[in-house]
Amino acid sequence: QVQLVESGGGLVQAGDSLRLSCVVSGGTFNIYGMGWFRQAPRKDREFVGHILRNGIGTFYSKSVKGRFTISRDNAKNTLYLQMNSLAAEDTAVYYCAAKRGGTYGTQAYDYDYWGQGTQVTVAS
Repeated sequence: QVQLVESGGGLVQAGDSLRLSCVVSGGTFNIYGMGWFRQAPRKDREFVGHILRNGIGTFYSKSVKGRFTISRDNAKNTLYLQMNSLAAEDTAVYYCAAKRGGTYGTQAYDYDYWGQGTQVTVAS
């Protein structure tokens, strides 16, 4: 059974940076494309970004492009989300997700496995 566990969330001030991690176990990490999503209160889950299996290709939503960076360490079975210039509208629960195959996934239904989420709160 593939399991994903996020960490690194917390309370920060606007303009600060934060790095989230997602450790994957129970599967072969490098066969999965990995994504980050977020969900704010009373809003739908929103795509943040995706990284391909080989770690070379990335794709971001317009709302975070230029501020957030996704990376992965296949030797450590770990996915990262570096978030810079955080703003109040970035406040949400952040989820990592894994999908089989080599294509980008921007929809929640593209993904096969999900973590439990980590809360990020940005105070303005």
